[in-house]
Amino acid sequence: MGLFGNIFGKKEAQLDPIELSRIGVDMHSHLIPGIDDGSNSMDESIVMLAKFESLGYRKVITTPHIMSDYFKNTPEIILKGLDQVRETASKMNLSIEIEAAAEYYYDDSLMNRLKSKEELLTFGNKHILFEFSFHSEPGQIEELFFEMLTQGYLPVLAHAERYAFLFERLDKISDWREKGINIQMNLNSLSGHYGPIVQKQAENMVDRKLVDFAGTDCHRIDHLMLLEESLSKPYFHKLLELDLKNPTL
Repeated sequence: MGLFGNIFGKKEAQLDPIELSRIGVDMHSHLIPGIDDGSNSMDESIVMLAKFESLGYRKVITTPHIMSDYFKNTPEIILKGLDQVRETASKMNLSIEIEAAAEYYYDDSLMNRLKSKEELLTFGNKHILFEFSFHSEPGQIEELFFEMLTQGYLPVLAHAERYAFLFERLDKISDWREKGINIQMNLNSLSGHYGPIVQKQAENMVDRKLVDFAGTDCHRIDHLMLLEESLSKPYFHKLLELDLKNPTL
């Protein structure tokens, strides 16, 4: 080791970027233009889809928000938007597969939909993506899980690492997984995009093998550019050591 190596220590070897083709399918994004806080235009949607394809993804399952007080989307609105995105992507010679489900916000309307046996938008083997409030723990979580599971849904909790009420409560996440709740983590949580606390929570979840699905939660092209820049980080490599379910979709 030379003089500067003795002074500053040996430089850590640079890892190669992971291949996102090993994940293969992104199951959390907001690519249908104009219906939630994601893509604002068809042009933006096509740019993002082209980037997904260049990153190695073979399929995206886009998941617009359904929130009773803010994004009042319906299956009809989402599926109509999906048809328009598919048609435009085909004209642009994109080969990536495009499907749609939804990201359901846990509120009274979701419970009402479940109790009335309303058909919900799912992906894969009847997987249903849902989210909580980021800031406060909702009530009746166990009742929500019971309703989804008894109706044959496979619940997937979106971006579990971002909920403040779950910080340093990995045993709670582990307990939910044992009950049949799948855990989805945002890839950019490992890049530090959501801050150091969320990044640490995500890393701890990887260490504890508490991740079932990895998603981009892509709302705009910046999310994919940041992801591409971060693929050499050690925890992206550790993530791929897990038995992720994305490739099965």
